[in-house]
Amino acid sequence: MQTAVVNAKVYMEAGRFASALLIEDGVIQKTGETDEILNAADCTAQVIDAGGRLVLPGMNDSHQHLFNLGRRLSTLNLSGARSIDDVIAMGRQFIAEHPEARGGLRAAGWNQDYFTDEKRLLNRFDLDRISAEIPLFFTRICGHIGAANSAALQKAGITAQTPQPEGGRFGTLPDGTPDGIFNEHALDMMDDVIPPETEEQCLRQVLKALGYAVSVGLTSVQSNDAGQGDGGLAFRMMRRLRDEGRLPLRYRHQVSFTSPEAFSEYLGNEYDPELNDDRLSVGPLKLFKDGSLGARTALLRSDYCDDPGNRGVEALTDGEMDALCALAQRHGVQVITHVIGDGAVQKTLDTYEKVLDGRPNDLRHGLVHCQITDRAQLERIGRLGILTLAQPIFLHYDSHIVESRVGHDLAQTSYAFKTLAELGSPVSFGTDSPVEDCNPFPCIAAAVTRQDPDGFPEGGYVPAERMSVAQAVDCYTAGSAYAEFCERKKGRLQPGFWADLIIVDRDIFEIDPRQIGQTQVLLTMTGGEVVYRRPAGQGKKG
Repeated sequence: MQTAVVNAKVYMEAGRFASALLIEDGVIQKTGETDEILNAADCTAQVIDAGGRLVLPGMNDSHQHLFNLGRRLSTLNLSGARSIDDVIAMGRQFIAEHPEARGGLRAAGWNQDYFTDEKRLLNRFDLDRISAEIPLFFTRICGHIGAANSAALQKAGITAQTPQPEGGRFGTLPDGTPDGIFNEHALDMMDDVIPPETEEQCLRQVLKALGYAVSVGLTSVQSNDAGQGDGGLAFRMMRRLRDEGRLPLRYRHQVSFTSPEAFSEYLGNEYDPELNDDRLSVGPLKLFKDGSLGARTALLRSDYCDDPGNRGVEALTDGEMDALCALAQRHGVQVITHVIGDGAVQKTLDTYEKVLDGRPNDLRHGLVHCQITDRAQLERIGRLGILTLAQPIFLHYDSHIVESRVGHDLAQTSYAFKTLAELGSPVSFGTDSPVEDCNPFPCIAAAVTRQDPDGFPEGGYVPAERMSVAQAVDCYTAGSAYAEFCERKKGRLQPGFWADLIIVDRDIFEIDPRQIGQTQVLLTMTGGEVVYRRPAGQGKKG
């Protein structure tokens, strides 16, 4: 089956465009002018007239959490809360409208820095105002800190005598009583408190997330949903969707473990890269070294400027990191590690350098987020060829707080994604969705302008780090393909590449960069198959 996309502006690489392309059996066969492509197509070919619009490679989110996105789209979303009272009102209303929540409610999305009353973390007493009988657990937008009410604490059996877990902690009052605030691995203590979704409920949530993802132009996601403690659910779910023909994009597992023993068991049982195909694959070991900047759990080398005595949380010890990464290296498994603070970056690079032992980074080990860095660390990342899986969209929020957290000097060498690319680190883009919306265009705009949607800061955060539109698009396409060893199959609209593409409503190479974030996707194609088409009248050419 052939498909010709004609009358288009097809982005091939920086400064190079075509007018049309020909697809056969899901692969691009030819690019060129419209007449040339129509002449090359057979008489049964489907013809898609792009109407002069821009055609881009399908976007590839190099790090997100698709299952959590489905949950966020299906339950109480607290991202719009602008006060503690808002959270309380939203919780009460949701429970009143959803009787099934009376067995327990898990929600996410709040951010204390957006509160207009008290800019503090939620605690048990706030959530008790929603309900003192129904177990509640509400996680912050970053996913690295959360609040439980008294009913949840009681159900979990957490008291003043409960020992603190490794790699995290729960807060306490002066008398030792838990205050309901949990961070990092302490969050796991709440896993069994709220009734889990059934497998069918989870399936519906994932399908909702997939539908949204393709509607904003994603044709590939590298998603951290599987790992220790999930009972194999993510693997079963994604295989089922693939086998039933209900997987509209390409999905790569990023799999998390916190102990060498659990990871070793996985390698001996579930892990089988021979089962990978062009729609579903198993990818890297995903580790967590620290927390988040907003929650002040990112691991710093010095105290937080606005919280003296606090240097964040080390989610995995150096010994655990060394053991996990050495095991991965022996089995030929890529490792990517969540690092936000400069302390986490430093320690993770130390581990990577040990396992590489002077060899090239052929397994493409990487740093997820890689936010707070000094110049020496940037140079070291480039010298080792360590990948950077970045989220420029984080600047929308972090540009408002980073100096207060780490000081002016360190802030000036942080979120340095352009510099990292120039120094030799292969850079890819994503959103960490649902921490941020998985729509790639606000993320591209953030990389280009280094500003939030209101134009803050003037001139952009460290303006020397602003990327060109082509550089940002390439990070989201070819760069993300490189992160999963697929740079010869996807990420470009050129002959021999999979026909993963999108048609958008405006030419992001020509418009004011501040308008890029408003781009709408009119059509999404994965492997030559149209998986999304925007209803007529909803898209306007920019």
